[in-house]
Amino acid sequence: MNRSGRREGMAPEVRKSKQWRLASLQLLVLTFCVITMAMYVSNIPRYYKALVNTCIVQGCGNSVPAMPIPEHGLTIEDYALLFVLIDCVFTFVFYATSVVMLWKVFREPMGLLAATAMVSFGTSFPSLTIVASEGSLFAQNWFLLVSMLGWISLSLFFFLFPDGFFVPKWTRFVFLLIVAVDGLQFIYHGQMWDRLGVPEFVQLIWYVGSTVILIYSQVYRFRKVSQPVQRQQTKWVVYGVSIGVVGFVGMSILFDPSLNDGSAITYVYLNAILNLSLTAIPITLALAILRERLWNIDPLVNRTLVYAALSVCVVLLYTFAVLYLSQLFQTKDNFIVSLLATAMVAVAFAPIKVWLQRQINRVMRGRHDDPYAVLLELGNQLIKPLAPEAMLDAVVRTVKEALRLPYTGISIGVGGQQKLVASAGEPVNELHSFPVIHRGEELGTLVIASRSPGEAFSPEDGKFLDVLLRQTGPIVENVNMTLGMKLLARDLQDSREKLVLAREEERRQIRKNLHDDLAPRLAALALNAATAQKYVVKEPETAIEMLADLRQVIRSTVSEIRTMVHDLRPPTLDELGLIGAIQERIHGLSKPAQLLAEEQGSKPLRIGLDAPQPLPVLPAAVEVAAYRIVIESIVNVIKHARATSCTVRLDINSAHQLTVEITDNGRAGRVSSAASVAGKGGIGQQSIRERAAELGGQCGIERLEDGGTRVFAVLPL
Repeated sequence: MNRSGRREGMAPEVRKSKQWRLASLQLLVLTFCVITMAMYVSNIPRYYKALVNTCIVQGCGNSVPAMPIPEHGLTIEDYALLFVLIDCVFTFVFYATSVVMLWKVFREPMGLLAATAMVSFGTSFPSLTIVASEGSLFAQNWFLLVSMLGWISLSLFFFLFPDGFFVPKWTRFVFLLIVAVDGLQFIYHGQMWDRLGVPEFVQLIWYVGSTVILIYSQVYRFRKVSQPVQRQQTKWVVYGVSIGVVGFVGMSILFDPSLNDGSAITYVYLNAILNLSLTAIPITLALAILRERLWNIDPLVNRTLVYAALSVCVVLLYTFAVLYLSQLFQTKDNFIVSLLATAMVAVAFAPIKVWLQRQINRVMRGRHDDPYAVLLELGNQLIKPLAPEAMLDAVVRTVKEALRLPYTGISIGVGGQQKLVASAGEPVNELHSFPVIHRGEELGTLVIASRSPGEAFSPEDGKFLDVLLRQTGPIVENVNMTLGMKLLARDLQDSREKLVLAREEERRQIRKNLHDDLAPRLAALALNAATAQKYVVKEPETAIEMLADLRQVIRSTVSEIRTMVHDLRPPTLDELGLIGAIQERIHGLSKPAQLLAEEQGSKPLRIGLDAPQPLPVLPAAVEVAAYRIVIESIVNVIKHARATSCTVRLDINSAHQLTVEITDNGRAGRVSSAASVAGKGGIGQQSIRERAAELGGQCGIERLEDGGTRVFAVLPL
């Protein structure tokens, strides 16, 4: 009791402590962002003046190289303004992203971390802060601190996004190493590598390795840990980082003086493209954090790959054309050469784009854009002498390979149950079902797995599957017919075996009855007759007594013979027909039913017969089966149902089948009771089903909603 009271007392304190820590963190992040933004804005005029007075002409260390200004064109002030605008636009995109995050997810620790990373990285990456803070010790140290926090917070964000845990766990040690390196950079005022004499290749390994680990942590989280919504968020983040890293690496290479002319306009273009590629990071980050239901990123990735590859092809084609035509015309500067090269690029642009789009589509999503070529290949496989099951194997393999799926399978209904008849691959992701419809009937189901966890199929995938399923319908129908014929053949063989066994069993029973019962009685009759013959003359009275006993034995023997004949086929069927035999048997059972009702103190059972007059000529087997089903069902009603009404209906349906129905208003629970004995030779409810099955018919026993039981059978004629 004390423990529970102590827990209840501690809960508000813990809650207040968490709220206080969150409020402190919010205040710290907000203060840091405001001070950093204010100092950045205040240093913009100093950056512009430094560019005009010193940096563009003489250079400012490693931040801004010296850039010659062409005599004709923009002035130095214009170039300075362009550099300021490029840096400010870059930074303000990061600032805008952080402001939106602080506004939308101010109470979430991941939102605060993302806002800190955006402000820090957006401030420290451009050269504005380094150039403008020259001569101010506080500004230099503050921006060095901002730079350190930028790399640390950005790295921590990628290690923790989106659920706040290090995945895999060993990445926490990598993060501690990043913190240590960035801390040393702050201590050495951004010159740690030079002060410690670290070779350039080691620096390259560090920057490339840490970036690869950041991306790897997100990819690992995507494949092993994340839920569907988190996977979509991870796709956006990885996409933005990939665009930024590729742009940063590519532009960094082009900044090499040996690869450009070093002019101011060249650096304007390089800076603009570099900053534009890095702005993909805050934009995709904001989308991943703020939007609950993200757009599908796959088409965007597809288009990015297409146009990136297209740009490379166009540049290579144009360069090759210019070099080749210049060599051909022995000139380096000719309007005709440029015109011809441009014409060649224009003519080749559309075919190259279509080819690249098709190749990238096939790499990412398979061949869903070319279903008819897939159908042609499938048709070439199906014209070979294949078994129906092998045809379905070809279909599932084609679908799997065409759409690049991890698993494909087809199931069809066999014997009233769904059976998987063909499959390819392993069902590692979510499964989706598509019905196979042919001639208005659902013949089976195509089951396919998503390409990745949580990934949905595109409309193009749906169109491809629709076209393919239309062609799969006849194949599935053929397989259904083949399997159905095999099943019927198996059932026919089983029925033949059962009939042979039943026939031999009946013969054995008849032989047993004749040998063990009837034969001794007939032998006894002959012996009694011979004995009585001896006493006719000597002792007539004894002979008369023996003949009286003999007459009684003869009558008993005749009765047993009639019973045996009745078990083989009721004679009343030959004398009165099916309806007459049933009526006579109902009349005979009515008296026992009335006596049983009097003993139980209940209303007597009324048994009615509803049948067309006359019935057509029925096969002997059908007559016997219908008679046995009706009589055994009535006896069941009398013994177990406690019913007051029972109706027997016979009819010939439109399919030329005899329908038999016995309905009562008794206890429905008798359906699940043990098999009851229905008179001599009857074997209960199991016998009813077997008699219908032997003729290829159907039989069922069901409960009625208003009470009672319905026994029905359909016997083919």
